[in-house]
Amino acid sequence: MDKSRYSELDWLRVLLIFAVFLHHVFMPFNGDGWHVMNHESSKVLDDIMVYFEQVRLHTLFFIAGAGSVLLLNKVSTGAFLTTKLHRLLIPLIFAMMVVVPPQAYFENITEYHNLADAYRSLMFAFNANHLWFIEFLFIFMLLAVPVNLALGASSGRALLSALERIAEHKHGLFLLGLGVIGVRLCLKTVMPSQDPSLFNLSVSLFFLLFFMAGMCFIKSPKIWFALEYNRATNFKWLLFSSVTFYAWYYRPDISEYASVEMRWQLWWLISALVSWSGLLTLIGYASAWCKKTPNWLRLTNEMIYPFYIVHQTVIVALAFYIVQWDAGIAVKSLSLLFSSLIICGAICCFFIRPFNLTRYLFGLKTTQSKVPEGARLSEEK
Repeated sequence: MDKSRYSELDWLRVLLIFAVFLHHVFMPFNGDGWHVMNHESSKVLDDIMVYFEQVRLHTLFFIAGAGSVLLLNKVSTGAFLTTKLHRLLIPLIFAMMVVVPPQAYFENITEYHNLADAYRSLMFAFNANHLWFIEFLFIFMLLAVPVNLALGASSGRALLSALERIAEHKHGLFLLGLGVIGVRLCLKTVMPSQDPSLFNLSVSLFFLLFFMAGMCFIKSPKIWFALEYNRATNFKWLLFSSVTFYAWYYRPDISEYASVEMRWQLWWLISALVSWSGLLTLIGYASAWCKKTPNWLRLTNEMIYPFYIVHQTVIVALAFYIVQWDAGIAVKSLSLLFSSLIICGAICCFFIRPFNLTRYLFGLKTTQSKVPEGARLSEEK
């Protein structure tokens, strides 16, 4: 590898997790039937949010794939797997038992006498809820070990050489995404559900392809440079994909001319175009513009993981009360935004970061730990 640190990944990781936070803040007001809903909703808000849903998590999985290679280059396979066990699986189990149950409580508050009653019913249900992302990450990280070994073998090097030849053409990496889109369309034919389950391959395998793309791209300085060099071209493809996305989204009724299955296939195709072109654009411009990781960003990268774990529970709890206010959507949503941001930040800074027990339970390196720098959390999320 030519670089000891990829600062663009640090910047994008924080930006995209914050985008996930914003998405969940505005969910009570977009009419989608979330955990807690406002009595009135905004169609404009929903129309904006549905677009960004196509980019955020796909790019985060790409970043995680790239981070897995960076870590595997610095530590042994055993250390890598041990790190993932402690940083992903343990926090996932703890959070499913302690952090997630209040969401179900506020969503179905009439079914429980109090929060303690909800915990008695839900603590051992092990519902991942919004933490399905961590569940996926843990499995993908296990797969990263054999994939990384395969990429180092002769067949893997041949694959990387082929990808480098594709990347030499300014439209090459975008056209590479057509294969990813083809896989998704095939899987959606047999598994049309969008349920975020590992067993729903039309979702899990689609995200895995982005994860593996991150592994492959970070392995080759030539491909990584191509992302930066061709960023303007990929941005044009993103504009094209975005215009196509909204043209289809606001299309007139064509049910007389196209079956439901065909309309869904076109939707998945266009959405995947946005996902892939958005990924290439974000990585390309971040590589060009984000050359350093300041100290404040290093700290933010550390805390973004526990922030992600607690954020939705805080949002749901606050939203339960805020949506009952006699006020407009703007007042309610901004109140929810700032109050949840402050509370999540306070939880991370004052209740998680100072104590080794909570650091461990929320996936942070304990202060006595001698884990190599390469194993730091920012390389895995």
